[in-house]
Amino acid sequence: MKKLTAKEKEIMDMLWQHGPMFVRDMLKLYPEPKPHFNTVSTQVRMLESNGYVSHEAFGNSYRYKAAVTEEAYGKNTLAGVIKNYFDNSYLSAVSAFVKEKKISVDELRELIEQIEQGK
Repeated sequence: MKKLTAKEKEIMDMLWQHGPMFVRDMLKLYPEPKPHFNTVSTQVRMLESNGYVSHEAFGNSYRYKAAVTEEAYGKNTLAGVIKNYFDNSYLSAVSAFVKEKKISVDELRELIEQIEQGK
């Protein structure tokens, strides 16, 4: 699963938050200046070709829905970061958070307790 661009993520967020939608419904959610219908339609079709979106036909229109859950995308994205930047070592990633003071010792202890309790 490749990383989404900012525009693709914006569309996926709409689908994750609002459920299945037609392109015209997506356009209503954009702030001004709204993108052109064809631009959004092309982006949605690209998302579909990449497996993120599927559709069902309603006459000559398509209603699109997310084919990948937000949770699955998030997990895959995190796994990619760990693989690409921490040599596939989750320990290295956690160590980096500790070194940069992004996670406290107390939070680390809490995490260890959760692991030991099987959460």
